[in-house]
Amino acid sequence: MYRFLLTPRWWGINLFVVLAIPFCVFMGTWQLGRFEDRVQTHEAAEKQPAPGTRAAKPIDELLPVDTVTSGRPATATGRYADQFLVPGRKLDDRTGFYVVGMLRTDSGRALPVVRGWLPGKAGHTSVPPAPAGDVTVTGDLQASESTGTAGVDAKGGLPDGQVGMISAASLVNLVPYDVYDAWVTLQRSDVRTGGAETAGKGGEGTSAAALRPVPAAAAQGTGLDLKAFQNLGYLCEWFVFAAFVLFMWFRLVRREAEAVRDVRLGLVADPDTAGPDQEAAPDQEASADREAGTPADV
Repeated sequence: MYRFLLTPRWWGINLFVVLAIPFCVFMGTWQLGRFEDRVQTHEAAEKQPAPGTRAAKPIDELLPVDTVTSGRPATATGRYADQFLVPGRKLDDRTGFYVVGMLRTDSGRALPVVRGWLPGKAGHTSVPPAPAGDVTVTGDLQASESTGTAGVDAKGGLPDGQVGMISAASLVNLVPYDVYDAWVTLQRSDVRTGGAETAGKGGEGTSAAALRPVPAAAAQGTGLDLKAFQNLGYLCEWFVFAAFVLFMWFRLVRREAEAVRDVRLGLVADPDTAGPDQEAAPDQEASADREAGTPADV
């Protein structure tokens, strides 16, 4: 009854099932491994001491930024050069912008330093000037932002003096010197009151508000966010697809076996033999009618 499984058509179906099910199981277990890696990374990050309890180290000793060095206090010495505003950034559910100063170090490269956050609209709010002369900053180390970072404006078209993303790739095209592939956010604002300068054209000339420090964000891939639980969703999808392939294979086999059984019991005509006989029967009747001298269609 099941000899049909050895036909060429069923060889193709069987080969697809044999390859599809292991592939789905492999992809499902891979997604599970990705989720477990995120859980382990999250647990390791939680065991790390708080950023404020760790001793600050020179920026060059903490690069490149990874899940271990992200958030570590870093120090750098230099002079502030260019300044940029990063609009559309929120702090405590309020919309404002970051103030980023490019700190030229002795190595010639510049370190983007988030001096703080101000409420309001970038370019229409007065910004305290950066300290003059040689300064030493201490801030929490952060990796360069990407298009997937929360708050990033990757559309472009911003006014001069504004950037949508804090990254070496975007800043190196705006300044005539090399930029560190990292940035720091100051633990304490370098300017509290007074000494305001208007940021950008069209400034209102109001007194500058105090810069608020921007808390360091957790390293990407260390939190149990929505992306982490998406791996579990993909795991379920792959296993469901494997079960669906197996279910459809059993259903096709059962339907084919029932068709073979009905042919053997004579309940239906054999499609391999009934077709020619059924086509030959009308011709035989027409020939017999002609021999008898009677019309074929009466």
